Order: sequence, then C-alpha cells, then structure tokens
Amino acid sequence: MTPAARVQTSIELLDRIIAAAQSNGAPADRILAEWFRNSRFAGSKDRRAIRELVYAAIRACGPIPVSGRAAMLRLAQTDGTIGPLLDGSNYGPAPLAEDEAVAEGGIAPAWLVERLEASGIAAEEGQALLARAPLDLRVNTLKAERATLKLPEPAEPTPAPHALRVATGTLVEQWPEFRDGAIEVQDTGSQIACLAVDARPGETVIDLCAGGGGKTLALAAAMDNQGRLIASDTDRGRLSRLAPRAERAGATLIESVLLDPQRELEALGDFVGQADAVLIDAPCSGTGTWRRNPEARWRLDPAQLDRFAQVQDRLLDLAAQLVRPGGRLIYVTCSLLDLEGADRIARFLANHGDWRGENLSLPLGKQRGGGTRLTPGRDNTDGFFVACARLAC
Repeated sequence: MTPAARVQTSIELLDRIIAAAQSNGAPADRILAEWFRNSRFAGSKDRRAIRELVYAAIRACGPIPVSGRAAMLRLAQTDGTIGPLLDGSNYGPAPLAEDEAVAEGGIAPAWLVERLEASGIAAEEGQALLARAPLDLRVNTLKAERATLKLPEPAEPTPAPHALRVATGTLVEQWPEFRDGAIEVQDTGSQIACLAVDARPGETVIDLCAGGGGKTLALAAAMDNQGRLIASDTDRGRLSRLAPRAERAGATLIESVLLDPQRELEALGDFVGQADAVLIDAPCSGTGTWRRNPEARWRLDPAQLDRFAQVQDRLLDLAAQLVRPGGRLIYVTCSLLDLEGADRIARFLANHGDWRGENLSLPLGKQRGGGTRLTPGRDNTDGFFVACARLAC
C-alpha cells in the first residue's frame, strides 16, 4: 500500500470506530482486527502503520469527531507527514477543501473534562491519559521468581514485587515462559490492587467480579494454592476464559461460580458470612485505561456514570454480606472519577456502621478520600482507585 492509501484506509476505519462508539458497538481493537483478517493484501508494515495512524488520530481528538476524515485532519495539524498525502491520488484521500471540518482536540468531551478536574485530574495528569501504555508482566510465583527468571528480551522491575516491564509491542505471548505459565500480562497498577487484598494461604477469598481472571490468578499465587479462591462473574464468556489460563498457571485452588444478575446470592449463599476477603473489581467507566482504549472517552455520558455508581453501590452491599466478622472487602475501580471511587466507599461506610475503613500501604499511589489512587501521570500505571474496609468482630 502507498502512504496515501494507508491514510485513506485509516480514515475509513475511523468512520467505523466513530459509528461504533455512537451505537455502543465493537471496540476499536476488534474493528481493526476484523479488517486486518479480511484484508490479506495489507502486509505487516501496512497493518502496523494503519494501526498507529488510527490510534494517533483517536488520541488527537477530545470530543467524538464528526467523521474519520475530520479526525485525520486534526492529527495532520501536529503530524506534518499527513497533509501532503491528501493529494487525490489513486486509493488515497481527496485533496483538502476549503472550510473542511476539523475535529476538536483536548483530553475528552467538555463535560467529562470537568468531572476529571473536579476529581483532581487536570493539566499534566490529564494529558498523560492519552499517552501510550507500557507493557507489564507479572511473574507467576507458583512457577518462577522475578529475581531468577530469564526472558528472551530485556525487562525492568517495577514497584510491584512480581512485576516486570518490557518494550511496548513485545510479542510476549510467543515466549515459552508465557506458554508455560511463568508470566502473565498484567499492568503494574492491577498487580498493586491485588496486593491490597493481602490474600494469604489457607484463607477463603472471593473475587466477586472476576471477568477473565487476571486478578484471580494473582490472588492464587499469593495464596500459594492453599485455601479457597472463588472466581465469580455474571459474564459466562469471560469467566470461561479463566479455566485454561488457570491450568497454564498451575493455579489449582480456583472455583468458578457463574452468577445470575440481581440474584447473585443464590449462587453464593454458602459463602454468606464466611469469606476472609472479598475483592470487588467493579464495572466502571474505565477512565483509568484510556491509554489502552482511547475511544472509550467517546462512549460515556453522565447517565451512564450514574448507572455505574448504582451498580458499584449494590456490589459493595452484596460483598458485605459475604465477609466474616473481622474480614475485609477491597473495592477497586479502574476509574479516576471520585463518583466511582472515593464517593462510593464513603457512601458504603456511612451506611454500614459496623465497617471501618483501613489505610493501605502500597508501593505506589496517593491517598484520595478513603482509599488510594494510582494515576498514569504520577505512577505510570493504569488509573485505579483502591480502598479497604474491615467488618468489626
């Protein structure tokens, strides 16, 4: 493909991504993967260039653009190589016309920027949300140790005790160490959130919103395969991906429990008042993960944030019923908004007089309300809010 053809293809893909964001359709990575799969004429260099153009254009826009071309024109204002390719050549984009719409820049839509600023995320912290994320690994202590593990490419330790950082784009899934379960891909911030659980061998621990099981596997290693570790979720598809990952990791204590939305206690009834710890990795806006999913900024609205907050409150109330006297719950969201973090744990503690907030001692993060917040700008991790509460004996 010519450079101009790559730009035009990127514009067309951006049109699909914008439409999907407006209709709550497929995410950008899935749209790109489908196009790559069906476009065999595009070589590896073409695919890499198109991916970089698409994501650079998404990051260049604050509010959702009117079109893929408007997004590309926004990128052209900072990337001088794009303008000359708008030449009308074969398979390339049409020449620039007078008064063409150019997408607006910025961090996010104005209403969302206001929410972030009210939550203490502004200036450099806000700009950091649009940088590229690092690639972090977690050394699986059921099979290896960070100090002695040898990897095919250079890796640097991060402040999480079992974390290593490799160059972004490294194909770690092709390494023998990955196939053998010695390493997992997991952001340092996510690993630190797992540290807050303080899961120990012999305990009963519930991962209430386990999803595909990334945090569950970290908890299994912390428990050294001793005790009971319950991975529960309402999404059958995501939960089904845990079993092969657990087998590869050698995590033998995990029990998967599929939940019925709004009727979770029917499946978890045996654990009421029994758990030493419950991890609530709650569904949220994902504002802390924009470095990985920048088009997610275009999918949010105030009503959706309010719905997330209602779900988070319900999950906190549910988890409280599962914890034994003296036990703990750990509330985590990958959001930087106080509405989904500090406000939620404050509401929980205000409504549950027999619970007390606990200070966390974590290797990264800064206190925010009744918890600890990690941010991409300060900590170079995904954004997380983490809080711990303990039930009175």
